[in-house]
Amino acid sequence: MADEIIPPKIIPAATDEAARHRHMGTRLLRAVEEGKESVPAMPDPLVCKPRELEPWRVFKIMSEVVEGFELIQKYTLAATIFGSTRATLEHDLYQQAADLAGKLAKRGFAIITGGSAGIMEAANKGAFEAGGASVGLNIRLEERQPMNRYVTEQIFFDHFFVRKVMLTFASHVYVYFPGGFGTLDEFYEILTLVQTKKIQRIPIVLYGREYWAPILRHFEETLLQHYHSVDEEDLKLYHVVDTVDEAYDYIVKNTKC
Repeated sequence: MADEIIPPKIIPAATDEAARHRHMGTRLLRAVEEGKESVPAMPDPLVCKPRELEPWRVFKIMSEVVEGFELIQKYTLAATIFGSTRATLEHDLYQQAADLAGKLAKRGFAIITGGSAGIMEAANKGAFEAGGASVGLNIRLEERQPMNRYVTEQIFFDHFFVRKVMLTFASHVYVYFPGGFGTLDEFYEILTLVQTKKIQRIPIVLYGREYWAPILRHFEETLLQHYHSVDEEDLKLYHVVDTVDEAYDYIVKNTKC
């Protein structure tokens, strides 16, 4: 008589997920305990995939996550302002960033930036001089990026992705002044998260029509009309302005918290 075939036991999804969480929790606790004693003073950049788990890196990432959330949860209403760190833009843009930040600070918004120079400094300066909360979420880079003197609270990150998580959850509105790769990266990050409903729809303000026009034209002509890789509704997720008053009025009208 042939051996009876016994079907494999199927573990309910919830139970399986709980078991996975317990297993990962044990590994995480072990890595954190080992890692906190071995964080290098000057960590090497993560260029190649590690061949094994690095406990110190797990600890460093987790500590940045905890510290970041502890900071941003203090502010019940916040606006993040992005833009170039370089002094290569018209002076008017820097003054407008400061003016907008000052008006929002007086309205009760904490102003959050990357904490460095350029547009970020201008926004922190505007908030600081208005007597508001002025927060800098900076990143340690090989070419030193010092914190500007107008922040009232600050934190430095070693990992860009942790910093971006904090920026993602920090604010109720995101304002993008002209900038470089970093500014565009942060814009696409927030735009994608709203598009995919990973975060709720919030005001995304693009400041400076002349700067943004070629990028938005690419969205419409190439992504939408030619490749159909976005929907027409996706092009309504952001709002373009040219003045401080336009930006301020739109933010106040559309911010819900």
